[in-house]
Amino acid sequence: QVQLVESGGGLVQAGGSLRLSCAASGGAFSGMGWFRQAPGKEREFVAAINWGAGSTQYPDSVKGRFTIFRSTAKNTLYLQMNSLKPEDTASYFCAARITGWGADVQNYRYWGQGTQVTVSS
Repeated sequence: QVQLVESGGGLVQAGGSLRLSCAASGGAFSGMGWFRQAPGKEREFVAAINWGAGSTQYPDSVKGRFTIFRSTAKNTLYLQMNSLKPEDTASYFCAARITGWGADVQNYRYWGQGTQVTVSS
């Protein structure tokens, strides 16, 4: 049974940093990613990684500020978030897919429960 368990969200001031974690179990994944969703908005791509090769992809909105990486030994995905802005405020979701990788939200099969990130100005 696949399970993705997220942690690390919280309240932080603008310019601060947070690290999100996603502990994965019950599956072997080709790609993993982070997505976020603010109230009343569509789910937005944040970062993706090819689990095997370690290749990464980011949208311009977070490029240079966020870093996605994984621990293969711990089967854990991370999102390091630096220079946070109020517009980063959202629920952040860990996701996994068994084939391929990338920014396309529709092809991610498994999802975590979400963790709230709130950035104050």
